[in-house]
This record gives sequence, structure tokens and C-alpha cells, in this order.
Amino acid sequence: MATPETTGGGRDARRWLVTLAARERRSLGLAVVAGVVATLATIAQLGLLAWVVSALLVEGAALGALLPALGAMALLLAVRALALYAQERLGQRASLRIRAAVRSELFDQLARLGPGWLSGRHSASLASQLVEQVEALDGYFARFRPQLMLSVIGPALILGVALWLDWLAALFLLLAAPLIPLFMALVGMGAERLNRDQFEAVARLSGHFIDRVRAITTLQLFGHTRAATREVHAAADDYRRRSMRTLRLAFLSSAVLEFFASVAIAVVAIYVGFGLLGYITYGPSPELTLFSGLLVLLLAPEFFQPLRTLAQHYHDRAAALGAADGLMALLAERPDPVRHDRPEAPADPEVLVELAGAEVTRPGRGQVLAPCDLRLARGEVVALIGPSGSGKSTLLQLLAGFVGPGAGERHLAPGLALAWMDQRPLLIQGSLADNLRLAAPDASAEAMAEALARAGLGELLARLPEGLETPLGERGAGLSGGQAQRLALARIFLVEAPLVLLDEPTASLDADTEAVVIGALEALAAQGRTLVIATHHPALITMASRRLRFDAGRLTEVQHDASP
Repeated sequence: MATPETTGGGRDARRWLVTLAARERRSLGLAVVAGVVATLATIAQLGLLAWVVSALLVEGAALGALLPALGAMALLLAVRALALYAQERLGQRASLRIRAAVRSELFDQLARLGPGWLSGRHSASLASQLVEQVEALDGYFARFRPQLMLSVIGPALILGVALWLDWLAALFLLLAAPLIPLFMALVGMGAERLNRDQFEAVARLSGHFIDRVRAITTLQLFGHTRAATREVHAAADDYRRRSMRTLRLAFLSSAVLEFFASVAIAVVAIYVGFGLLGYITYGPSPELTLFSGLLVLLLAPEFFQPLRTLAQHYHDRAAALGAADGLMALLAERPDPVRHDRPEAPADPEVLVELAGAEVTRPGRGQVLAPCDLRLARGEVVALIGPSGSGKSTLLQLLAGFVGPGAGERHLAPGLALAWMDQRPLLIQGSLADNLRLAAPDASAEAMAEALARAGLGELLARLPEGLETPLGERGAGLSGGQAQRLALARIFLVEAPLVLLDEPTASLDADTEAVVIGALEALAAQGRTLVIATHHPALITMASRRLRFDAGRLTEVQHDASP
């Protein structure tokens, strides 16, 4: 997969698109070959048509004698249709593969960046890049790239036939041809900028709309639904105006290009007409016949057709360049540096993770975790306490590998597996089983039922008519907050990870649900797993074998007889 480093440091969108096209050189090349076959079939078909008309009108041939030529024209028509179909299919296949590769690379990039980076980005903007901007590459690879070659080969073939028939008519075509690419370039510079602005606008609109939908309950409670509706309307109207500017430019450029092509064809028609009438005696004009003149006139529109088609698809190029800027910016992002991470294991085999002077800094925030030393042994239960924003979640992310130490060292036990539970667990639209299999894709129905029972959801599962296949909405719609927390906890029971990291696992839960979750965590600790819990809850702090207090990013260990 082509990445920004291989294409001029992440800023040369044109070179990046060309590099992507090179991955499907065979399919795109075959699409060009199919287009050339269609062009040759068209030239032959028009040549037969001019010969038939000349034979009927000049030579007075019988219609029966022309039937083989008419049959050959019908056959060439079928060949041309099949060649155009093959060109379209081959271009679409290449485009589909390239878009799939780009989307796969983007997903890999998001996985490399990790949750720490993703937490600072709006999900709607990322979704717009993964869907809208990747799809914007379709027209460039499926249509523009093959047509770019055909716009040179097709007119060259037709110009060669025109030169053989009448070099003066060919000269008229040759003089008019550069006008279309010239105006395409002028229009393209503006279209590329408009498309880039349009992609930015749709990303903002997506984020704006999703934010209002997510906050609809709060907006209703405070009576701000009308104001929110007006804001969404205003954002949508801004996107409408940007879209109309792009369409206006497209229609205007098409009209200009059609005008120049029509003028050039009219000049050729005037030349052929006056030449056949004998009013033009310069150069090859006296040798014009009905066959040669008619064939030149029939070929003139076909000479400009590849250029006109390229002009239509030139906006696909502008859209792809606009999208490529955003995609390359995402691919150029780098995760937090792991300059001092050490792959070797801690010296003590009973230690899972060891930090030595490890610190974390964030852009715009400075140092969020001061240099700290920490050793996590097997079977420990460690409580992270302190005010919000003091560094508890950052330490969890450092232990999980979501961020790397900017200084100091981190040693991990070989093959260390970990489980993670956030205070807002991720639940997807799907069944209970689908959500459980996020942690253990190969888990059996019996193992999932046992994990739910251990998390305190056994009775709920027994009451559900569809059992594990019970559907859930997005973000666990259909479950209460406590049930969602316990479903996330059940995922931890499904994986035999020795290290379990939990960020406020009892936040926003009622007393009864808290007791169930705490009991489940005690069961995890009884299995010999190492638990690291960021919490304010006294019961969780009490069950911990160690307490670590955070104060403005600095970590100190609290003795058990000290107040939490």
C-alpha cells in the first residue's frame, strides 16, 4: 500500500494517486486496450458508412451488393459495445481494489494511532474520511485514468486517418485540439479547491449533526431543540451553497468545452462543403471526394469525443485530489513516540509490567504524567486514586500501550495479554453474542453464557426469549447503564488476560449494580489476575492491595492505614 512517505513526504497528492494507480496497472492497462479497440471499431464503422453512402449516391450501386458492408457495420457496432463494456468493468474493478486497499490502510493506520489519538478526534469526521473521501477516489481510477490515455491515443488514431484523407482538414482538427486541455486545466485548478472545501464542510456537517443527535435528550430538557435545529439547518445550507458552486463550475466548464468542440467541427464541415463545391482550391481540396469528405466530417466529432469525455471526468480528478489531501494527512499522522520503550521482559518473572522513569507528554498540554517508577506483580489489585484530570487514565493508557513513554523505560512480560474496560464501554449494534465476541471471536455459546452469569447477567439472559441472539441498538440501546457495564465486564471473563485495566468501572451505577460489579471484580482478583483500577469508589479502594495517588500527574504510593 502506498503511504505518504513513499510519495513526496505526504504533500504530493497527484503523485500519491499515480502510485495507487500503479498497483492496478494491469487492469487499467486492459481498460485502455478495450478503449482502443472501441476506437478502431468506430473508425472502421464510419469508414464503411462513408463508403456505402458514396457507393449509393456516386456509383449508383445496388442495395443488395452493399449488404455485406451493412452486416460488417452491425458487427463492428457489437464489437464497440462489448469493448466499451469491458473498459467500464475493468476500470471499476481496478477502482474497487484500490479503494479497498486504501480503506484497509486507513483502518491499519487508526489501529496504529490507538485509542489515545482517536479520543481527540471526532468520530463523524473520521467516518467521513473512511466513507466519503475514499469513495471520491472512484471516478478518478475507474474513469479518469483510462480516459487520460485514451484522450491521447484515440485522437491520434483519428488524426492519422484524417491526414491520409486530407491533411488540411487534419490541420484544422490539430489546431483546435489544445483548446480543450487548456480550459480543462484552468477549470481544474478551481474545481480542486472547491472539492477540498466541500469535503471539509461535509466533515463539519457530519460532526455537527451527530453531536446534536447524541445530545437530543439534554437539548429537550433545557428547551434548546429549536436552536439546535436552526444550527443544523445553517450548517446544511452552507454545504448546499458549496455543492452548488461546484456544480455551477462543472456545468460552466462543460458548456465552454462543448462550444469550442462545436466550433472546430463546424469549421471542418464548412471546409468539406466548400471543398466539394469547388470553392476552395488550396492544398488537397481539389482531391476531396464524397467518400473522403464525408469520412472526415464523420470522424471530426469522434476526434473530440475522447477529449470531451476526459473533460467530463476531469471533475472526478478534482474530487480525488481534494479527498487525497485529507486522506494523506491522516496517513501522515504518527502515534505518540515510543522512544524509550524496551521490548525485553522485567528482571523478575513475577512482574508483568515495569516502568522506570516513564513520563507522558501531550501536544498542547505538556507533561500529563511525571516520571514515575512502578512494578505490577501477578495477582495484585492496584487502585489509582486522585482528582479528575490528575493522570489516572493516562497511566492506564501507558500500561495498555495506547501511548508510549516520551522518556524513561517500559518493560513488559513476554507475550503479555491484557483486558480493558472503560467507564463508557463500547457496545455495537448487534446481538449480545456479537458484543461478547468482540473480545473472544471464537467463544462458544456455553462460554458466553457462563461469562454473563459471572458478571451478574445470568438472570437477564434466562428471561430473554432470544437468549444470546437478543439484538441491541447502538451503544447498547435496550440495556440499562448497569447492564451495559456488566456486559463489558463479561467480555473480560471471556479472555484469560493476566492484566486487567479498568477506568472507573462503577461510574454512574446504582448501589445494587455497584455491588454486583464489585463482586465480579473480586472474582477476577481471586483468579490471580492483576487488576489496575482508576476509581473514586471507597469499596474498590478498600479491596485494593495497593493504592497509588495522583496529584497533577505525579504518582505516590499510599499506605493502607492512610485515608484514601
